[in-house]
Amino acid sequence: MTRRAKKPAATIPWIVMIPFAASGVIHLVRPSVFTPIIPRALRRWDKALVIVSGVAELACAVGLVVPATRVAAGRASAVLLAAIWPANAQMSIDLGRRAARRRTLKAWAAFAVSLVRLPLQVTLIQRALGRSR
Repeated sequence: MTRRAKKPAATIPWIVMIPFAASGVIHLVRPSVFTPIIPRALRRWDKALVIVSGVAELACAVGLVVPATRVAAGRASAVLLAAIWPANAQMSIDLGRRAARRRTLKAWAAFAVSLVRLPLQVTLIQRALGRSR
């Protein structure tokens, strides 16, 4: 009879946890940083959405650190990343418009970084889901 090795305990997905922790704090301390990227259809609730998403990011970050909650937090993190994707898309649209108006290297660089961030979010979702299996 052979013994199966125990599957190693899931590790903390630092690539998800650290940005969530930092962003969650900023959401609560300086919500005005995030209100402009709320999609226009949701602007009526912009401040509430920023606060709720900040609290959710902090909860996910903490959940990813605690072994007993890591699986649930991984799933919740993936859902949250998908939910905030429209805000990141709105930010790219706005930065693209600003770059077209200003025509400066700084404005075009900000737009380019925002475009790179969109597919990166898919990687973050995959990493978060990796903790839920």
